Amino acid sequence: MSFTDRLVLWLHIAFAIFTIGPVSAAIMSTPRYIRARNVAIVRYLRRMTQIFGLISLAVLIFGIILGQQLDLLAKPWLTASMTLFVVSIALLVIIVRDQHRAISALEKAAAQETLPPGAVPAEAAPAGPADTAGPADTAGSQPGGQPAADAGTAATATARPEQAARHIASVERGRITTMGAVVTVIWLVVLILMVWK
Repeated sequence: MSFTDRLVLWLHIAFAIFTIGPVSAAIMSTPRYIRARNVAIVRYLRRMTQIFGLISLAVLIFGIILGQQLDLLAKPWLTASMTLFVVSIALLVIIVRDQHRAISALEKAAAQETLPPGAVPAEAAPAGPADTAGPADTAGSQPGGQPAADAGTAATATARPEQAARHIASVERGRITTMGAVVTVIWLVVLILMVWK
């Protein structure tokens, strides 16, 4: 093996160690902080997943260069390894999207929690005079013009979007956990193929 081959091999190994490890740690930490509703940490983990996931493409690039230099690209184990690595990169893109959705849901839930009791969210508030009740609309009202619905309706209206946002965050947490486990298993299989051969 020439000096150039050794240099490419060491670059391949270095990028594998210093990119795949942090990506795996970021993905596996994300569900815990979604559960804790710590938006700042989840945002940081998403950024970390994006940056290190993008840099991890160098592992594939140096692997292809090394395989070409050593005339190994036609080997089935190398083709399988490259294919699995590309699948893991595609799953990383989906994980980053799910992290973004979880951040949005957590921010929405936090915004709903900061509303005072009985307040109607901006998207549910009446838009103008067209939404106000006229004389024909007061048939279902109580005496004195009060609506027949109880006072808890407004609180329920604000609680529902908050619960929906929390549910979305919970669903994304489950998806990130599942796909993160799949990505980790794929990388372990690739590692076994590399070491075995």
